[in-house]
Amino acid sequence: MPELPEVEVVRRGVAEHVVGRTIRTASLTGHRVARRHAAGPAELSARVVDTTVMAADRRGKYLWLVLAGAGDEPRSLVIHLGMSGQLLVHSVDTEPPRHTHATFAFEDGGPVLRFVDQRTFGGLSLLPLVADPYGARAPTPSAVTLHYESDTPGASGHPFGVPASVAHIAPDPLEAAYDQRAVVRRLKGRRTAIKRALLDQSLVSGIGNIYADEALWRAGIHGRRECDLLTKPALARVLDHARAVMVEALRVGGTSFDALYVNVNGASGYFDRSLDAYGQTGRPCGRCGTAIRREEFMNRSSHFCPRCQSQPRVQAIR
Repeated sequence: MPELPEVEVVRRGVAEHVVGRTIRTASLTGHRVARRHAAGPAELSARVVDTTVMAADRRGKYLWLVLAGAGDEPRSLVIHLGMSGQLLVHSVDTEPPRHTHATFAFEDGGPVLRFVDQRTFGGLSLLPLVADPYGARAPTPSAVTLHYESDTPGASGHPFGVPASVAHIAPDPLEAAYDQRAVVRRLKGRRTAIKRALLDQSLVSGIGNIYADEALWRAGIHGRRECDLLTKPALARVLDHARAVMVEALRVGGTSFDALYVNVNGASGYFDRSLDAYGQTGRPCGRCGTAIRREEFMNRSSHFCPRCQSQPRVQAIR
């Protein structure tokens, strides 16, 4: 699944090519692409036509476009990338690739935006925007005409609000609304494994399996260690490393293990060359030379150094 850096790479590409343009036609193929939109694909298509893309926004792994028609309140087109979803910008005469499920053409006749999803776990839904529980919402749509988040992580908030489905998601480490001290306090009160807590998007968003393993390796902490038994400085160190590793990944386009994770121009990221723990089973640890191990955790694979990240001696039954 794409994590924060991969989704942010896509968001920036969409913002560059689509924000400020008005949708002329929206073509959705099949029902699965809009299965999260209760009214179906035809209704979704009709409601986005003649709307202007005011922003491409994100919280954690969640991506959406802010759309507004003449005299209408802005709404969100939430884009669920799933395991293989891609947003691609193509010239109008480019043949749609296989597994194209949605195409958005614009009034200016310029490049189109396509949603391509080989495994069809992703999809689109149109939802109202609500006030961001973690930040102020712009009082009126006219207060902010176009929103383009700076390349500087955390430089901006969500002036149009957030989709209703995202309101329960916590800020991610690159947002201005992110409060690490508060996250540390909440982690310290959890009687659960630190890796499980890092993957809980209601505590801190954007961190998935890859960057959790990397942050824990950098911090020298095993993912099964329990939050309440770790010190607050140790918990803060894990979060610091999570932010740092995601910023590093973002600078090189994210982590791409295959052709499914690409930016809007179809280019892959190459942070996989810099991974120290995730996917490195059997390779020597970059600190001590011990072979990296893999274990099952929450129906996922966890990767760690058995020397640098000693396992808890007693697994409490709770």
